[in-house]
Amino acid sequence: MSVLRALSNRAAARPAHIVLSEGHDPRIVAGAIAAVQAGTARITLVGARDDVTAQLVAAGAPNNPAISIEDPATSALSAGLAEAFYALRKHKGVTPEIAETQVQNPLVFSALMVREGHADGTVGGAVATTSDTVRAALQVIGKAKDAPLVSSFFLMALPEGHPSGRDAMIFGDCGLVIEPTAEELAAIAVASANSCQQLLGVEPQVALLSFSTMGSAKHAAVTRVSEAAALLKANHPDLKADGELQFDAAFVPEVAASKAPGSPTAGHANVMIFPNLDAGNIGYKIAQRIGGADAIGPTLQGLAKPANDLSRGCTAQDVTNMIAVTTLQVAR
Repeated sequence: MSVLRALSNRAAARPAHIVLSEGHDPRIVAGAIAAVQAGTARITLVGARDDVTAQLVAAGAPNNPAISIEDPATSALSAGLAEAFYALRKHKGVTPEIAETQVQNPLVFSALMVREGHADGTVGGAVATTSDTVRAALQVIGKAKDAPLVSSFFLMALPEGHPSGRDAMIFGDCGLVIEPTAEELAAIAVASANSCQQLLGVEPQVALLSFSTMGSAKHAAVTRVSEAAALLKANHPDLKADGELQFDAAFVPEVAASKAPGSPTAGHANVMIFPNLDAGNIGYKIAQRIGGADAIGPTLQGLAKPANDLSRGCTAQDVTNMIAVTTLQVAR
């Protein structure tokens, strides 16, 4: 069974209510219909009712009971959500009038639905930029109380029959934190390990990546990664994690035996922590475009409730996959 099929099946065992902020987009509608057919979620599409209805009709699903529409201009929820937004942001100078205007933004409306308990999670970003999508999530849903920071990861589904014998990996942070400190790298590693366990149901084995393996090079950038590894070992001794490791030492057992003998994760890592956003963004796109991996994300971690981003180049299948991921992130 492919990892994406397994992901869908696990989500279908505990479906959630997911709100999609771009209900006018045909990819969003097609992905939502597929998710409902797979049983992974009940869906609310946000947008102008006529536009969303037209997309549902075009897709052949005008009256699916598992798909509802919320139009911020006419929704019975809008007044209450505006009050909630005002209470949340008045310390930033937001007035009731500004709150009423902001609630008309589908990203804000959807995030407020999640914050106020009208939905379990939200997905956007097929049309909106990552900065706008993440900003709405941060401002409205906010960071979880026990999370040091909000970061992101990609679930990388490897092609079936991959010679490594692996079917999926977690890459973090490839979408949000630009230049993490050692402390932030350690926090990203812990969050990504938890996401690995939550989504893939396997024991995480974490590699903190660098251009150096175990002191083979000296540089401030290497020191930052090795300091993060030391923090992990001191504060999370039960987590299988090591660094600094070059990617080949983290991924290939034969290389690990030569470069990092005795490492608890080298050669077997399934959670790759990149040293900065340059490396992470480049790395996941190489794995996707040359390696043939499916990249699901950027998926946010560290929020109080699930909210996730899509690439503006996403397909309907990407939307369906992200709905399944968001469903699995919902606290039970």
